[in-house]
Amino acid sequence: MDYIKNPETALTVKQQGYYNYLHGIMLSQTNITQAEKYLRKAVKLGLSMDHDMAMVKLQLAGISMTKRRKREATNLMAEAKKLDKNGMLKEQMQMMKQQLKKI
Repeated sequence: MDYIKNPETALTVKQQGYYNYLHGIMLSQTNITQAEKYLRKAVKLGLSMDHDMAMVKLQLAGISMTKRRKREATNLMAEAKKLDKNGMLKEQMQMMKQQLKKI
């Protein structure tokens, strides 16, 4: 990802979405404010796979929980649940719902 100097000119719109998605996930380990910016941009640009979009929404819900924005986290989790048609993120969603009750 470091080789891509200007993603707006080097990549298509969907590729830019995935670029921001990956960048946001990497940053979520160290800087959640910066990660949130990249993840929101990935949502805006769009991703081609529903489960990828569900993952982004779930990440954003986790960031919202961390920042004590319960309503936003609940809405994002509901959106992620709709997008997760195969139930791949079911366990993570259940864990987040338990944590959300504590807020």
